[in-house]
Amino acid sequence: MRILGLDIGEKRIGLAVSDELGLTAQGLETLQRTELSQDIQKLQEIIREKGITKLVVGLPKNMNGSLGFQAEEVQKLVALLTEQCPIGVEYWDERLTTVAAQRTLLEGDTSRRKRKQAVDQLAAVLILQGYLDRMSAAKRRELDL
Repeated sequence: MRILGLDIGEKRIGLAVSDELGLTAQGLETLQRTELSQDIQKLQEIIREKGITKLVVGLPKNMNGSLGFQAEEVQKLVALLTEQCPIGVEYWDERLTTVAAQRTLLEGDTSRRKRKQAVDQLAAVLILQGYLDRMSAAKRRELDL
C-alpha cells in the first residue's frame, strides 16, 4: 500500500510518497501548477506509476480551525481528481507545516533559491509523515488492547 502526500498551493504542488509498509515518507518532486486539467493529468500519472492506493492531502485551515478560500480550492482540485481517478482521500490539517518546512531548510543552511523549490516538497513529507505516524500509533494501541 503506497500513499501519496500532497501539499497543494496556488503555484506549486509538493509531493511525497510512503514506502510499501507505510512507515516513512520520502519527497518526490514539486509540480509547477499550470492549468487545472494538466495538474490533474500529471497527478493521475503519478498515482498510476507509483501504485498509489490513498491520498493524504494537506488542508490549509485558518488558525481558528475554519476553512477558508484556499482550503475550498484544495477540496475542489481533489474532488475533480478523485472523480476521474477513484482513490481514497484523507485530509490532514496542515497548519504551520510550511513554516516548519521553511525552518528546517533554514536550519540546514539551504540557499533561498533552493528553499523556494524544496519547501513544498518538504511540507508534503511532513504532512504524510504525520499521517503515517498517527496510523502507526493507532495500530500499536490496537495491539495493546
